[in-house]
Amino acid sequence: MIRTGKKFSKPEMSRVINGDIILDAGPDKPELFRLDHLLVEQNKEYNRSTLQTFIKSGFVEVDGKIVKKPNTKVEKNAKIVLNAPKNTKKLEKLEVIFEDENVLVVDKPAGLLSMAKGEYCPETTLEDYGLLVHRLDRDTSGVVILAKNEETRKMLRKQFQDRKTHKTYYAIVEGRPKLDEAMIDLPIARNLKHPTTFQVDPKGKEAKTHYKVLKTDNNFSLIELKPESGRTHQLRVHMKYIGTPIYGDPVYGSGKKAKRLFLHAKKLEITIPGKNENQRKTFESELPKEFKNVF
Repeated sequence: MIRTGKKFSKPEMSRVINGDIILDAGPDKPELFRLDHLLVEQNKEYNRSTLQTFIKSGFVEVDGKIVKKPNTKVEKNAKIVLNAPKNTKKLEKLEVIFEDENVLVVDKPAGLLSMAKGEYCPETTLEDYGLLVHRLDRDTSGVVILAKNEETRKMLRKQFQDRKTHKTYYAIVEGRPKLDEAMIDLPIARNLKHPTTFQVDPKGKEAKTHYKVLKTDNNFSLIELKPESGRTHQLRVHMKYIGTPIYGDPVYGSGKKAKRLFLHAKKLEITIPGKNENQRKTFESELPKEFKNVF
């Protein structure tokens, strides 16, 4: 008779089964442990994910030899050395649209990450220039506002959460939408088959995008996009759904090769703190030359 649903009551044996610990098989075989687990015990200032990244990047030595696999089994008394990398980032100069004592508004280039992934991120991100208020996808360019103090960041973030900001994007899409102007009102949810992507889903969260065709040659169209909600990948998912994916989209596109994702944050209307009173401002970025070259 086989019983199911019974919890395993011996955590130490469970760790053995999972391969975290190898039992002593004899007098000449010492107890072994996972390298990343030992590093966590020895380096409390880092989380396990960061330490695993360090291992994979070749920053850890065991008895004088570099080891790049976090699950490598080692003795507890082995000489483990972590050569944690120093911050050697060189901040590239970004085009400043506006700056005062509270905010910095920049023209983000395509390819720049908005925020670091984990504690250790060897590449420059927007967070290196100021306190992050909102994000743009790595391959999206255009207007981004950063805060210089926590009080300002809270004020700005609340406006995004309350939908009191107005954002305008320009995009080049493949083909031409059936209607030259319309509101796309389709809910969006995470694609469980591919968790890093999203899709139109009746059970998803509300997502609304207003679009307007500005120019077209039927092969490509320059369109203005105004999202009324701020779902992840919203513009890219919506344009794909109506049959005109954004040109150069590596995830939701048709596969046509392009130099970049042709999505640009053109305008941002938001209220910023002022010396005497808050001020409503509209910040704008020039359309990148790559957009003009498509036509």
